[in-house]
Amino acid sequence: MKCYPFMESAFFDALQRSGGADESQGWRALHWQEPRSDGDFFMPIYRRNQSWGEYVFDQGWEQGYRRAGLPYFPKLVTSVPFTPVPGPRWRGTLESPEALWRHVSESVAEQQASGWHLLFPDNSTREALAELPLVSRQACHFRWNNRDYTDFEGFLALLTSRKRKAIRKERLAVAAHGLDIRRASGADIPADWWPAFYHCYAMTYFKRGQKPYLRPEFFAHLVNSVLREQLTIVAAFSADQMIGAAFYLSDSETLYGRYWGCTAEYDALHFELCYYQGIELCIEKKLQRFDPGVQGEHKIFRGFEPEITWSLHWLADPRFHQAIGQFCQDEARSVQAYQQDARSILPYREGVLEKS
Repeated sequence: MKCYPFMESAFFDALQRSGGADESQGWRALHWQEPRSDGDFFMPIYRRNQSWGEYVFDQGWEQGYRRAGLPYFPKLVTSVPFTPVPGPRWRGTLESPEALWRHVSESVAEQQASGWHLLFPDNSTREALAELPLVSRQACHFRWNNRDYTDFEGFLALLTSRKRKAIRKERLAVAAHGLDIRRASGADIPADWWPAFYHCYAMTYFKRGQKPYLRPEFFAHLVNSVLREQLTIVAAFSADQMIGAAFYLSDSETLYGRYWGCTAEYDALHFELCYYQGIELCIEKKLQRFDPGVQGEHKIFRGFEPEITWSLHWLADPRFHQAIGQFCQDEARSVQAYQQDARSILPYREGVLEKS
């Protein structure tokens, strides 16, 4: 059975050893690790002096601290760097919520941090910590759910006629460019794809005048790790030259769309590589869901459904903890209203969602 990839030591090792998420990049590791008879326990904890790469936006909180003449940084964060993907947030068996709370509280005091933030926990993680004095914050992301489709046409059949035609038109537009779309996973990914993929990925950042989050060595570490068989690249070629690519990871139930880029602009290429090819991959591998990453209301019209994601927060200063708790309650109402609005414009035919 393929494991959830983002809590594996191979993933954190790749981030650390490649220099993508180490102290020089603002990720000082203070991980909680304990050898145990039933398997080692591991929970990532980072000391942070910024919020870059977290995808839970707390700049307003930092500004509030600054106005009060107090430091918001450093803060402690339990997360997977650059990976806004819900899932477990420790590996192994948690002794008890009280033991976690003692460890976190002591770490916050030792580091003179403003608080602790646990980002993108799955439901099991949230339930395990439900009795702790943590503020819950909500956000809305988009995911595609596999309704036991046998092929892509089976998925399209559940959409309204107008949206079905629009998707077919986008896929035909890509075909009209004469591009060759290829897909490879695990050991079958050709070695010469990796540098070409990285060039495409880096272009996404260079176009915005930024540096890429990740370095080529990160992907090299993954290729040579136990996660190798959980990697997929979907690439577009023009005259045997890679001009666009998307990178995926998967486990036994979910496909995760993580990184993409292109060296030349083609109509609808992003949708083809990042969404439609991913949907086809889910159907072929009989995966239950597809998480394509954060943001992007354009996902709604392509069948990705709005779902609530969470983060948990504790601010050591009781005044700020209370104020941020009230803020998150007010924000949650807006997030839930947004989710309902998004569901109302999903492209599925009447009655499809009710049967799910």
